[in-house]
Amino acid sequence: MSETSTATFGGRRAVPPNNSNAEEDDLPTVELQGLTPRGFNPEDYLNVTSVHLFKERWDSNKIDHHTDKYDNSNLIVRRGQSFYVQIDFNRPYDPRKDLFRVEYVIGRYPQENKGTYIPVPVVPELQSGKWGAKVVMREDRSVRLSIQSSPECIVGKFRMYVAVWTPYGILRTRRNPETDTYILFNPWCEEDAVYLDNEKEREEYVLNDIGVIFYGDVNDTKSRSWSYGQFEDGILDACLYVMDRAQMDLSGRGNPIKVSRVGSAMINAKDDEGVLVGSWDNIYAYGVPPSAWTGSVDILSEYKSSANPVRYGQCWVFAGVFNTFLRCLGIPARVVTNYFSAHDNDANLQLDIFLEENGKVNSKLTKDSVWNYHCWNEAWMTRPDLPVGFGGWQVVDSTPQENSDGMYRCGPASVQAIKHGHVCFQFDAPFVFAEVNSDLVYITAKKDGTHVVETVDATHIGKLIVTKEIEGDGMKDITDTYKFQEGQEEERLALETALMYGAKKPLNTEGVVKSRSDVDMDFEVENAVLGKDFKLTITFQNNSPNRYTISAYLSGNIVFYTGVSKEEFKKETFTVTLQPLSFKKEEVPILAGEYMGQLLEQASLHFFVTARINETKDVLAKQKTTVLTIPTVVIKVRGAKVVGSEMVVTVEFTNPLKETLQNVWLYLDGPGILRPRRRMFREIRPNTTVQWEEVCRPWVSGPRKLIASMTSDTLRHVYGELDLHIQRRPSV
Repeated sequence: MSETSTATFGGRRAVPPNNSNAEEDDLPTVELQGLTPRGFNPEDYLNVTSVHLFKERWDSNKIDHHTDKYDNSNLIVRRGQSFYVQIDFNRPYDPRKDLFRVEYVIGRYPQENKGTYIPVPVVPELQSGKWGAKVVMREDRSVRLSIQSSPECIVGKFRMYVAVWTPYGILRTRRNPETDTYILFNPWCEEDAVYLDNEKEREEYVLNDIGVIFYGDVNDTKSRSWSYGQFEDGILDACLYVMDRAQMDLSGRGNPIKVSRVGSAMINAKDDEGVLVGSWDNIYAYGVPPSAWTGSVDILSEYKSSANPVRYGQCWVFAGVFNTFLRCLGIPARVVTNYFSAHDNDANLQLDIFLEENGKVNSKLTKDSVWNYHCWNEAWMTRPDLPVGFGGWQVVDSTPQENSDGMYRCGPASVQAIKHGHVCFQFDAPFVFAEVNSDLVYITAKKDGTHVVETVDATHIGKLIVTKEIEGDGMKDITDTYKFQEGQEEERLALETALMYGAKKPLNTEGVVKSRSDVDMDFEVENAVLGKDFKLTITFQNNSPNRYTISAYLSGNIVFYTGVSKEEFKKETFTVTLQPLSFKKEEVPILAGEYMGQLLEQASLHFFVTARINETKDVLAKQKTTVLTIPTVVIKVRGAKVVGSEMVVTVEFTNPLKETLQNVWLYLDGPGILRPRRRMFREIRPNTTVQWEEVCRPWVSGPRKLIASMTSDTLRHVYGELDLHIQRRPSV
């Protein structure tokens, strides 16, 4: 095809980069070759009068391609699978003398060898894995085609043309936005790199637009619903815009490895003006607190319309939005939560917690942190760039933690490679391996500059790894997909393999690990409700015939869920005398007044107990986190739960605290029921209830969910949800 651009470009590249789906150049409607005779009239030849794409929600194109849920009037199909198009001509089509073809074009500088200009020939039979169009019906002036795309086709929004050959050149239809066609990844097609062979898994990981994200603490797991909203109006265009903003070359957009890697960089705004600005400092004056979001739709819509990063996100928000991006484009994806997730700053597969000689944590030396939990995503794809066996679920993480190839991104890293310790395979496997496998090493930093390893906890990190179960809101434990059970021969082998590939540096400590102490120490935290007192019980067990005296220190801290301490709210020192072969319990009361003034949005309290046995100088150390039980938002519905019928949604919240809540925002979302909405209340006095009503008309039938959240200056992370079953509109 002819090149319409007259600009010349120096160097190796004859054509400028084609990295925007939104930018376009029209193909010429007439491409004549050589001189044309006088009296040549294009109307004398076969002319296209109209094109029908069968793009309504109930048409077979959308139903067969599982794209009928998209709130989009254009045709949306999945690659590698045939769809129907009808072309009407100005006269009956005669295959013996008439020659035409369909053309698909994407971007500004289309080239056939780059897959950005696709001429689709009319063929007698469709061939698997290749573009082609077969005439399936001829009737009067109409021709119906079955068009099949390549399973490796670029994913994006294509412009469609019909070109007719004449003795003097090509006549082409005009640009018509109505015939623009979106082509997506196809998990239903065996030849597609994202093929998933289980229908229930495809329903969950591609078509489910509501999910559950787990957070909290390993001993007190909590969950909240998240509206992915991948089918909502404008979201598909927003996802394509994300790749445009990354200036991702269009020719790479058919490769799920590249698409997911670009997505992991672009969902955070750290270095590329991406979708979300991360904030972990509890100050959200210029945006929405991370805990207030109920789903991805508001975030992606705002990013597309404002062309600026949206404020603010934390790991579960990044994971929720990234999941929307992947599912919307057709890549099977799920959100995963890793409890006790290691952020290993020096990549030595160990988290060094330095203690002072009196047992307190030395915050200057301790650089690594243990996140109470961390959320990332898994995307399903083949990995032809790796040896056989490492395809399937891949870790992709868009939370900006560490630099990878010059940008804040992570993955795709093969889950199978992480389990077996093959951290040499791209991308970022050593970092993910450390997140689930690091050792917790307690080291005393002595005043003379020496370091002594006190204890090593090899089972604390990656304690529990979970995702949402299929066909339900419950938790599915997937820890065994990441690691073998502690103590198994395979687990030791995986660790040794990771060490062989240089994932761990030698222990940077003088001295040797001390032998096991005669005394065991543990502590339990009572189930704590926000605004109420509770107690902490420390147990000492003496396993020897000796009598010991113990100096113990308790530190209670308000912590970010990333394990970083904000404020110490409780300090207690006490002495315990232990008789031979006996145990003793110490109870420490924790008062609401001690922690309420400093509380962060996750309502997470971290307790650290260290004890020194005076006779042997052994140090015992234990740490635990407790998440306070928080009040909920109540959602009620009245009216017919039927598509197209009016329904009234009431959101209700009662302030359970002894103080007035200021600047209260309530958020409401429900994909298929209503677009995301929000409402502000200046203040809510103690024990006062506020109500907010919204009228809506559901447009999607089946099981649906309403999700609400509340945020204020002093209380956040408050949620509520309501499961609904919306009936189809009764047929007349």
